[in-house]
Amino acid sequence: MPDSDELLWPDQLTVPPIARAQGAVRLPGSKSISNRALLLAALADGTTELTRLLDADDTRVMVDALRALGVAIERDGDAARVSGCCGRFPARGADLFLGNAGTATRSLTAALAFADGRYRIDGVARMRERPIGDLVTALNALGARIEYEGAPGYPPLRIEPADRLLHDEVAIRGDVSSQFLSGLLMAAPLVAPPAGLRVQVAGELISQPYVAMTVAMMKRFGVAVARSGDTFVVPRAGYTSPGALAVEGDASSASYFLALGVLAGGPVRVEGVGRDSVQGDVAFADLLQAMGARIERGDDWIEARAGEGLRAVDWDCTSIPDAAMTAAVVAMFAPGRTTLRGIGSWRVKETDRIAAMATELRKLGAAVEEGADRISVGGPTVLREATIDTYDDHRIAMCFALAATGGVPVHIRDPRCVSKTFPRFFAELTALAQPAAA
Repeated sequence: MPDSDELLWPDQLTVPPIARAQGAVRLPGSKSISNRALLLAALADGTTELTRLLDADDTRVMVDALRALGVAIERDGDAARVSGCCGRFPARGADLFLGNAGTATRSLTAALAFADGRYRIDGVARMRERPIGDLVTALNALGARIEYEGAPGYPPLRIEPADRLLHDEVAIRGDVSSQFLSGLLMAAPLVAPPAGLRVQVAGELISQPYVAMTVAMMKRFGVAVARSGDTFVVPRAGYTSPGALAVEGDASSASYFLALGVLAGGPVRVEGVGRDSVQGDVAFADLLQAMGARIERGDDWIEARAGEGLRAVDWDCTSIPDAAMTAAVVAMFAPGRTTLRGIGSWRVKETDRIAAMATELRKLGAAVEEGADRISVGGPTVLREATIDTYDDHRIAMCFALAATGGVPVHIRDPRCVSKTFPRFFAELTALAQPAAA
């Protein structure tokens, strides 16, 4: 299978029928933790040695952007040495192209809002369709000067100099993307007033585990955020390097291999993430268990295998939006109708994931119903061979590869899209899978 450094990715890759799968896989570093660690290390006082860092498209975009802002970063595979800039980017101007990396786009917008420089932030066509208005509204309410170059509420953005906050509190919506709040929290300590900045979440806060991850990462870099209900109080403080930080394996990526273990017998063990992970997507193992899987957990691993049979569930996936995509594929094998709720954020991801998942599941023969924030899949499905469109969305490519456990070949268009977070996904899948007899 192609590796991340190869240029000869096929336009279409066929995953042959999988009869059984077992073994272990070492997960790549978490994208969410990696990009937070890179930004916080860049803003900190001191040098940070990062290990097990994700080496994929989204982190490369962040590294390139930080270098353009004057931060010295030395990369060596999954390790990086980041020389912090003590809260003030050396470059007072930069034109940053961030691809389709939502985490990088939202967090850098907040970090640059009060950096006293002129910056431009843009991305691919889909990034120009992904909302950022709630974050920009909150930042401008605090005194930032951020303008839209195109459609209001969306990139590209132009940021003009603004070096201090005008208020000591602000409200921000949390029902579209938790990345807005995370970005604001990470930027706040460097410009907060002496008594701190109060951030009030307006409405529902989705994907709360990602915000908890942000707060935990900030604490690792010396800044403690206080929370009371939907109010966060961020002190005025500088970040301090922890010296060294090892990035957890990616819990979202773990979902594909845990599901593989369940659908193809197993056991399959994922290494790099375990029972004490700070990532919300480890709860995907609970969902699999509720569907009938046999799950075991250790400090640095989770293992899954088939149980006595799968069953349908009705599950709130608000805290596991990325891993819930994998559950939609698993649902095709479970008798009954599985309903996954709380996934409204799928609409504003790399593509409209609710619409895309419904379309591709139907190609395989599944009976699907979709709503504003839910998807229902009837099973068991008699699968038919299908060619899956991936919409330049890494997670669609990876979760639909699992359909090959149903005894049919699955053809994945544009397989290179997995390079966004897991360049070696197909190679790892092949290493674990035993193909069905011809």
